[in-house]
Amino acid sequence: MSEQKKKILAILPVSIGGRLTMSSIIAGFEQNGCEVTVFDELFDKNLKKVLKGKYDYISGYDFSGLKIKIDNNLPLKSINYFSDDIRSATSGKEWAKYLPYLEDEDNYTFYWDKQLTDCENFKNIYYLPHFVNFDVYKDLGNEPEFDLMFAGRLDTDYRLSFFEELVMKMPQLKIAWYAIDRHYKDARKRARYPEVIDLCYMGFIDNEPDMSRAINNSKIVFNMHSQGLSSLNYRTFQTAACKRLMISDYRDELSLFNGYMPYYEDMSDLIFKIEGYLEDKDAYSLITENCYNIASLAHNSKDNVQYMLSLVE
Repeated sequence: MSEQKKKILAILPVSIGGRLTMSSIIAGFEQNGCEVTVFDELFDKNLKKVLKGKYDYISGYDFSGLKIKIDNNLPLKSINYFSDDIRSATSGKEWAKYLPYLEDEDNYTFYWDKQLTDCENFKNIYYLPHFVNFDVYKDLGNEPEFDLMFAGRLDTDYRLSFFEELVMKMPQLKIAWYAIDRHYKDARKRARYPEVIDLCYMGFIDNEPDMSRAINNSKIVFNMHSQGLSSLNYRTFQTAACKRLMISDYRDELSLFNGYMPYYEDMSDLIFKIEGYLEDKDAYSLITENCYNIASLAHNSKDNVQYMLSLVE
């Protein structure tokens, strides 16, 4: 980067997952000496005023930044990070309208899924797994209250029934589930055992410090991925940064952790691994230390945003 500070207009989207992901990207810009102006789509009403500023780049999650650039004819390069399928409504209701603009030379796409990236041929598309701000996600040194944690939607019958069965088969454990209120109400309405949902639901989290505290307050976090083909979601790297143990369903990109991060094949395997790692503190520490070391070197916000800027510049 040049000595003059780069000026970034960063868009904080409405979606909770997007807000958390974008917060680490914003932190990365700041850690690289950029001057960042944040427009919060959820709370701010002053877009016209914000757009009067002078910026070098506009950056957003999924199509959020690109949409503002195109709709307002901004002569800026855009930096777009996708951890939703580009070619579906998960990345925005108007994805088909803005998709062609990813072909333009001044729009840069960073995609979290290796297999999906290989399927695209935009001029400026790059594979970039998730990364987190290690100033926020870290071991807080507290004794966890919960044995097990899951964060995310129970929006399919498979995910809901899997979660219910797990809780009922491990009644000795304290299990926390975090999701937004409407997903809690939906899961409770559909649940075979709504009392299980009530027992585990701990509210929703929409900011990085609270998510870091929630992960620190659980010994083990488990994943059920819902998007992508090969990728690991944001929770994976948050958990590694907090030195808590992640047990994931199988994904090809678990190879990023050099075989240290455990995965489960089915319910029985997950229960076996949960019980084993809760009992074997040495094995637990070996995994969390190695996963932390890998994540801190390869998946930190400063280095990854520096990589993004090097390509855009």
